[in-house]
Amino acid sequence: MALQQRDQDILNAISLVKFTKRQLQNLRDDGFDAFMEKVLSFSEKNNTEMLNMAGDFVDSRMPRKITNKSNLHHYKVNCFYTVLDMQLQEFNDRFNELMRLAEFYLDDFSFVERKSLDHQLDIYHDNVQQDDIFTNLKSLGDLAQVMVETRKHLSHPLIYRLVKLSLILLVAASSNERCFSVMNIVKTTSRNRIGDQFLSDCLVCYIKIHDLESVINETVIKRFQNMSERRIHLEDEGL
Repeated sequence: MALQQRDQDILNAISLVKFTKRQLQNLRDDGFDAFMEKVLSFSEKNNTEMLNMAGDFVDSRMPRKITNKSNLHHYKVNCFYTVLDMQLQEFNDRFNELMRLAEFYLDDFSFVERKSLDHQLDIYHDNVQQDDIFTNLKSLGDLAQVMVETRKHLSHPLIYRLVKLSLILLVAASSNERCFSVMNIVKTTSRNRIGDQFLSDCLVCYIKIHDLESVINETVIKRFQNMSERRIHLEDEGL
């Protein structure tokens, strides 16, 4: 939910992703026993039959086939671990580190700079961890300001360049996804001849609907009436 916010910045997004991945990994390593305790408690509370985890696992699709697996192994390895591994892989595929950003700006980062960026990120990370002034930053803009104040933008120029690029990016991908979703609503099979300009105007009105709520009907009527001579004058009730 936090990553869906329109004003999300890259620094905070990376922090949230790292924390979530760490929590998922901890759940995978040490969470199964606690999970089973909750399942047992739920079963006892609701008087439902609890599966014998030490018994042989029977595949409902092939009940006669011997699996040579216990129920514990199936639900722990094939279910619990598999689901968490899929979640971790999804985070790794969809959310990348700042270093990945440099690969999309080949004109701003030379081949040599991209090769040395990984090493500079490690040095920068160790450096700022020892500096208390970097502990209470709330946004990427604060980070850029403190880097200049401490002159770390001179000692870590590639990192500072990444930060500046991040500040001018539309980092909330959800905004772009909303635009495409709205496009499917506005331009349907029965309205497939809408031109680009008219479609753009419709999308702006639909996407910025919260801003348009502050515009009163009388203002729209006067604006429309002043565009050209009309045979009749529009009234607020007829809008």
